[in-house]
Amino acid sequence: MPHLSPYRRLFRLPGARAFTAGNLIARLPMGMFSISAVVMIAGTRGSYALAGAVTATGLAATALVAPWIARLVDRHGQARIALPATVIAVLGSLSLLLCVRHDAPDWTLFASYAATATTPNTGGMARARWAHLLGGDPKALHTANSFEQAADELCFMLGPVLAAFLCGTFFPEAGTLVGAVLLLTGMVLFTTRRATEPPVGARIPGKAPLRAPGIPPLLAVCLAMGGIFGATEVVTLAFADAQGRQSAAGAILALQAAGSCVAGLLYGAVKPGGPAEARLSRCVAAMAALLTLPLLAAALTGSLLLLAATLLVAGMATAPTMVTTMTLVQQRTPEGRLNEGMTLAVTGLLGGIACGSAIGGWTVEHLSPTAGFAVPVTAAAMALTLSLRPVSNRFTECPAPH
Repeated sequence: MPHLSPYRRLFRLPGARAFTAGNLIARLPMGMFSISAVVMIAGTRGSYALAGAVTATGLAATALVAPWIARLVDRHGQARIALPATVIAVLGSLSLLLCVRHDAPDWTLFASYAATATTPNTGGMARARWAHLLGGDPKALHTANSFEQAADELCFMLGPVLAAFLCGTFFPEAGTLVGAVLLLTGMVLFTTRRATEPPVGARIPGKAPLRAPGIPPLLAVCLAMGGIFGATEVVTLAFADAQGRQSAAGAILALQAAGSCVAGLLYGAVKPGGPAEARLSRCVAAMAALLTLPLLAAALTGSLLLLAATLLVAGMATAPTMVTTMTLVQQRTPEGRLNEGMTLAVTGLLGGIACGSAIGGWTVEHLSPTAGFAVPVTAAAMALTLSLRPVSNRFTECPAPH
């Protein structure tokens, strides 16, 4: 199939299949841990409020710790930092499991889950390897970034389903236990593939990514896009629950991720047109336009089936937008600090998800689930406005992809 040929060329590179396999195994638990923790804590302690507070604490800790871990990875190498950091995170997950199972005080749950914040940015490390392997080939790097975004969507689509199955079929702690085993196994496989690991110097050249020209505006766009994701998840859950079909919400959200996954693979098979800055604005504009479809479906029909179809279509704008965003992050991040730059973008997304969840929840509670679908549309409009801001000429001085 002609549209798959760019991916075939990508995985003919020596070592590409091996590090990708390990990375995907390590990345799958990213979609499992949150829902596993909620099911485990709520099922044993009888409190969704406690479960939500614990996971929110973990999210906040990740936002603080992740850039620091990424900086260490760039400075000392993936194998030297990522594997020990993963061990700490796995111990945090196991501690949470034991504290829940043995009815330890609530504060131990917060402390244990906060320890999982040392989990390295697995997707960022994979993208850094592709940037190292592909050098100055922007077309191949575009394909690699598209594949990684599709992999993200696939993991966040399958992860919650696997977690719910394990927790419901076996015991409440099963999702957390299996996720911890997968994370450690995948990271061992990934970090032992040293031939494809980006080299590190004695010191980090260049300024911190947060102070690099062009990065702060991108982080603002990531913050707004995170608001889209966080609000959509909460509002969809509330909309399904209002119709007595809360169990269907997971499948509906999985369709949105599936749409993004397919679009990401297709996007990576075509040659990108024009500069990335212009592509980002077009992608965000498409996202804003398509997100009006779920709002209209909820407001005019109230049909869960139609809502699922519109979220599938709306999700198709997600991967191209994220691929283009990560391309710009790679272009604007100072040399030698690529993993830190991409982790900052993820941190922006996490912050936006937290804000979007809170605003979406408030809207649902004080207005209605239908009105809640206006929140992701508003967040998309904000992202579009931010992406259209004029870019100073000094931004063009940033290093090319490396």
